[in-house]
Amino acid sequence: MDHPFQLPLLVDLGAVVLLAATGAIEGVRKGYDLFGVAVMALVTGLGGGLLRDGIFLQGGPPAALQDGRYLAAVLGGMALGVIFARALHRLRLVVAIVDALGLGLYAVYGAQKAMLAGLPLLSATLVGTVNAVGGGLMRDVLVREEPLLFRPGGFYALASMAGAATFVIIDGVAGRTTTVAALAGVTVTLVLRFGSIRLGWKTGALADPPR
Repeated sequence: MDHPFQLPLLVDLGAVVLLAATGAIEGVRKGYDLFGVAVMALVTGLGGGLLRDGIFLQGGPPAALQDGRYLAAVLGGMALGVIFARALHRLRLVVAIVDALGLGLYAVYGAQKAMLAGLPLLSATLVGTVNAVGGGLMRDVLVREEPLLFRPGGFYALASMAGAATFVIIDGVAGRTTTVAALAGVTVTLVLRFGSIRLGWKTGALADPPR
């Protein structure tokens, strides 16, 4: 890896704010109190990074807990979600664009951290995928709903997995520069996610559920 891909701090914090806002909106929709809404904002905003660093890489305290700005971003996202829930709903296309970009960036960044930690390429792809979708998974589990990534439908986890795999293959197998690999990984995620949103690309169930 020539020059590790650096996720700009403002982009990272902005993504945390947006994700935390969606978690807060879900908490408000469920009728939770202030603490419940705060927990929803926290796990949605930082869940992917906490799973990456705490379970898979185990390189000390998670990065998001070593910098107080990340928890401040969660609080900001929670406030936005509580105050501007209806406005954010009307801006769902903008939210979808930012969310798709965040999926690609986090998938690439998580895969890269796993590769730098010495994990095999398949494991790095898994870590990148979890980094991208882990917050949403934890949110759905906490509210006792079937996780979105388990249900047939629009490309979400599949898009982030494809982005992470693209990065791993181009950087770790083909040996191209990390910048090229990162751009390719993010682009693949964006194309698949927006193909799903705008063109109706969807996954299907492997078999009909038993009756």
